[in-house]
Amino acid sequence: MKPLQTSSGDLNADRRADYAEMLFASGDQAAAAELLLGALELAPQWAMGWFRLGEMQEAAGRADLAAQAWMTSLKLDPADRQGAALKLQLIGRRPAATAPPSAFVETLFDHYAETFEEMLVGKLDYRLPDVLDAIIRQAEPGRFRLALDLGCGTGLMGERLRPIVDRLEGVDISASMLRKARAKGIYDALTKADLQRFSYPGEKADLVTSADVLIYIGALEGMVGTVAGLLADGGLFVFSVESLVDGGDFALQPSRRYAHSDSYVRRILEANGFSILTLKPTTIRQDRRQPVNGLAVVARKGHTA
Repeated sequence: MKPLQTSSGDLNADRRADYAEMLFASGDQAAAAELLLGALELAPQWAMGWFRLGEMQEAAGRADLAAQAWMTSLKLDPADRQGAALKLQLIGRRPAATAPPSAFVETLFDHYAETFEEMLVGKLDYRLPDVLDAIIRQAEPGRFRLALDLGCGTGLMGERLRPIVDRLEGVDISASMLRKARAKGIYDALTKADLQRFSYPGEKADLVTSADVLIYIGALEGMVGTVAGLLADGGLFVFSVESLVDGGDFALQPSRRYAHSDSYVRRILEANGFSILTLKPTTIRQDRRQPVNGLAVVARKGHTA
């Protein structure tokens, strides 16, 4: 992942860090790490610098030094905007968690908001909103009275929903993403909220969508239970997950996204009173020129006759 472009606050440290990035890009990870460590001697409170040092040490094959750098980053920034805890989990130096730090998700999408659509659609061949739009129309032809687009981002899913929805509301953790969505003028209301702690005081919806969002949640029990409470009887929950093929319910991937198994998705939906109408294998996007496989799901609140 591209490092966050944050300054250390010290011009000389920033210059050394920039040179370290040049060395890293050239393939000399060990020398890059040594140079960045020198920059951190000038700016020892720079949490992002320590996180980046961990990435460089990991690339150089120095797992112990990477862990030390990430633990320092986490100590300096307990909210963990860098996602150091996830990196520590991936190398077995921290217990597995059921969700990422909320501050990490918010910071990630605030950082990428300006180039989000260009990168995701233009370079990573992201077509999931089209896939979900097609299975919604197949499951429920006609219009919806109220749709909630959870994790709406810049409004890619909302653009597909607008023609078939009377009222469309979006929710996202990132203020920068919401600004992009607001500029499109497609939502009747937009709300900034953490979906892990989300509640909705309005009337029951007949459609809830969450496109490429549950990958940043992990354990789905709370989220699916929340959605069940948002929906009117007979309403649709339409979402995607990345596919877990190695066994288990869900797992953190090297991308720092979560993947979920088919059986886990089915079990959680059924436990919350949903019947599955569609569970379709699909390609979510490309990642490092490889397809990211996932599931596109339509579930109805209340079991079909």
